Amino acid sequence: MTISVFSWWSLLCAVAGLNILAWLWSASALNRRQGLLSAEAYGWRRWQLLLSAGYVFGCAYRSFLPVFDVPRLCLFDSWLSSVIVGRSVATIAELCFVTQWALMLREAAQATRSTPGRLASNVIVPLIVVAETCSWYAVLTTANLGHVIEESLWGVSAALLVVGLLAVWPRLAVAQRPLLALWCVAGVGYVFYMFGVDVPMYWARWLADEAHGRPYLSLAQGVLDASSRWVVSHRWADWQSEMVWMSLYFSVAVWLSIALIHVPTPAPARALLRLVASRRPAERALRY
Repeated sequence: MTISVFSWWSLLCAVAGLNILAWLWSASALNRRQGLLSAEAYGWRRWQLLLSAGYVFGCAYRSFLPVFDVPRLCLFDSWLSSVIVGRSVATIAELCFVTQWALMLREAAQATRSTPGRLASNVIVPLIVVAETCSWYAVLTTANLGHVIEESLWGVSAALLVVGLLAVWPRLAVAQRPLLALWCVAGVGYVFYMFGVDVPMYWARWLADEAHGRPYLSLAQGVLDASSRWVVSHRWADWQSEMVWMSLYFSVAVWLSIALIHVPTPAPARALLRLVASRRPAERALRY
């Protein structure tokens, strides 16, 4: 293994280890806070903790055993490094992560009675289920067009999350708005990265494959190939194009997943509380 690739892999492993420790600390911290939270608030955070575990440990696995899916490249000669295993782990982890997004938005939308926020939270996970299907299509057939659609749907889902959070903004307590702004900024940055870097990269790869008349695999051929063939490579040139997104994905994205465990319980703005209180007598009168 070249020094440059070994250094990069060592960094991924070190970050993965720290992320696991951070998750374990978060689990302990949530347990200590249980008595300070309502049953409903603790339930939301318990789900965040469990879903974050899926993402943290899934990304740790992929950090220890990196795989470049379409060309079937890996660092270690083991079936555990096969694409079929790596993509299965990735699918579970990514569905956990996006469900965390949806739950955060759903909790905030319920607390503030935001219909747009609630609707956005309903759409995000189904979109990523379609995205994961496209990812599997790309991985099995080796056609990067599937990745183009997959990454586009991730970008759209992040944009919907930002729209949902912006809808919640005016209904949320003033003290909690700066944190909401940070999540919006992170979401906007992610959208720009996906449509400015990731989607164009896969689009360029697909165009290059089409120009060279690359033959694609059928789904059945792809399952066999992804299960039985892996190519060990320690060359910088083979991994260079994947290093940026893997490094960010297995670090910053995991930190966001862990941070969602600690998001404060959403509190509606005072004006919204007064409006709800003023409507209650009229609602009771209508019942009688």
